[in-house]
Amino acid sequence: MTKTLFGIVVLFILSTSCEKNNGFQNEGIISGYDYRKCMCCGGYFVEVEDSTYRFYVMPDDFNFDWETDTFPLNVLLDWRLDSAQCLGDEIIVERMERVK
Repeated sequence: MTKTLFGIVVLFILSTSCEKNNGFQNEGIISGYDYRKCMCCGGYFVEVEDSTYRFYVMPDDFNFDWETDTFPLNVLLDWRLDSAQCLGDEIIVERMERVK
């Protein structure tokens, strides 16, 4: 009985301690392309927590099929603020993968 209880406790601790986001900084939703016509516009809108940012370049290892994939797209991502901001909402996405 003690071994069974110990096993259940260990499994519970292991299952609750696993990272939900596979080591990524945040979960996000790419909501679509920025079609506005201005000098600093363009790129993709991504919602992270309670904020909306834009990024211009998909990471090289992120597979996006323009013919079959649709927005919104749930992703995990590592990102940082762009040091050369124009509108103030630009980020650089360093790593990204789809949420399965």
